[in-house]
Amino acid sequence: MPARTSSSPASLTRGIAWLLLAVTLFVGQDSLAKFLTTRFPVAQIVWARYAFHLLAMMPFLIWYGPLRVATTSQFRLQILRSLSLLAATVLFNVGLRYLPLATVTAITFASPLVITALAAVFLKERVDLPRWAAVFVGFAGVLVVVRPSGGGFDPIMVCPLAAAVCIGLYQLVTKALSARDGALTTLFWTGVGGCLAMSPVLPWAWYRPDAAGWSILAVYGAMGLVSHFMLIRAYRHASASALAPFFYVQLILAILSGVVFFHNLPDVLTLFGAVLICGSGVYVWYRQRFPTYSADTGRRPRRER
Repeated sequence: MPARTSSSPASLTRGIAWLLLAVTLFVGQDSLAKFLTTRFPVAQIVWARYAFHLLAMMPFLIWYGPLRVATTSQFRLQILRSLSLLAATVLFNVGLRYLPLATVTAITFASPLVITALAAVFLKERVDLPRWAAVFVGFAGVLVVVRPSGGGFDPIMVCPLAAAVCIGLYQLVTKALSARDGALTTLFWTGVGGCLAMSPVLPWAWYRPDAAGWSILAVYGAMGLVSHFMLIRAYRHASASALAPFFYVQLILAILSGVVFFHNLPDVLTLFGAVLICGSGVYVWYRQRFPTYSADTGRRPRRER
């Protein structure tokens, strides 16, 4: 049975703390992935991410039993979620191979805007005019970063943009699964789907790692498992809407990591586009969490105390 999310201030604080730990680890994982793309093919890196993810789950499989962990009532959704995350990982890592970390992260942060658009089209959720305006402003920010007709455009920027769409789909499916399957089950199928999908590619994309290479690949895969576990813990203590704005800390950390470890200082247009993307995402969150007008009653709704 899914755990209920508490609304107490202490629980919210714990949720935010878990989320900040998760996004910090996300940036560490992305930075490690960018380093790995200079040594290994992307397909091998992605395979290692899921293979070592599964290996790190072995203690849970032994403790709870593989049948209990693997049993799911939503097999199709689990596979869809796993493949969506796999596609996002591949596209994100291809982007990291050729682009600065901050640029790739900024583009993929359009995913909350993608979620809003997908929810309106496929889930028939009502999206008011201000939120649609914020979505268009956010995509304008993406265009500023990508610059499709300017000198700063690189066709590889399509990869992180496609990754943002995959992340949006992945998060929608995750939301649907959260009320049906446990966290360990979802983490298990994440690893299984990614590992099985990437294994057939390995004979054509394999560079033999040395001991140090295996160690780094193992750390990369384990970080994927731990970061997603932290994210799940965050959602156990606080609602998705309460945590949403804190995800943008990841972009700040990604910019800092790019400067410190890869000496990539974003230009002014990239920073301006990132501000547009983040600002529109926060506004969409604000309109969802604090609606100021009710279309059904024509009155301002009361806020709960």
